[in-house]
Amino acid sequence: MSKPDVPLRLEFSIELPGSPEQVWSAIATSHGIGSWFLPTDLEEHDGGAIAFHMGDTTSEGTVTGWEPPARFAYQEPDWNALAGHEDSPVTPMVSEFLVEAKSGGTCVLRVVTSAFGTGADWEQEFWDEMEKGYLPFFDNLRLYLSDFPGQRVTQLEVSTKLDGDPAAVVAAMRRDLGADKAGSSVDGRGLRGHVHRDDFSGFLVRITDPVPGFMSFWAFDNDGTMATVAGWLFSDGAPQYVEREHAAWQEWLDTLTVPAT
Repeated sequence: MSKPDVPLRLEFSIELPGSPEQVWSAIATSHGIGSWFLPTDLEEHDGGAIAFHMGDTTSEGTVTGWEPPARFAYQEPDWNALAGHEDSPVTPMVSEFLVEAKSGGTCVLRVVTSAFGTGADWEQEFWDEMEKGYLPFFDNLRLYLSDFPGQRVTQLEVSTKLDGDPAAVVAAMRRDLGADKAGSSVDGRGLRGHVHRDDFSGFLVRITDPVPGFMSFWAFDNDGTMATVAGWLFSDGAPQYVEREHAAWQEWLDTLTVPAT
């Protein structure tokens, strides 16, 4: 049997507004991580448990580095199961976050995620897709630290499978919301704001009304096209908005008209 000795690695750096303590709070606390990424449970100490909740799926792990405000690390042993290969021999996926203060009230965050596999095709395919889905969240992080640092988040998320390829699904979302390229205004489904990020997989809207925050709209191939709307909302009225509008967002996504391609 092949041994897990083939390196798999994702590494990048991003400049962020805020002090090291503000960045640390955003990347190494349950409240902070949930304000730009996934709902997360975290025991905030070395050896503590960590769990990322992705709809019906949860990835669990253990904190392996806790040096506030400079270094945070954890490992997820069962990442192979997320790809449907739970019996494949791999080493745990280890993620490390390094925070370095810069002049002008900013920080550089270096992120390194790595593991070892056997060289199977599915391993590199999984990491390639993970990179595509993971990197846009760090634009969320920059926006959170710029506009909503320390504020309590209310999340909204709906998803469904749709006919059509991902690009066609994203185009249909743009059409219904009146969302064009980055910087353009948005006024649809009761949302007002502007397109903050625009890339191959979807777009991010910085919302000013009816509640401040940001919402991401994207689609990806997952044995069919999975479409998702996720919101990170910051105001006293955000919980009421989510309670009131969650079902309506789900219906909008379920009934989205996607032109044939």
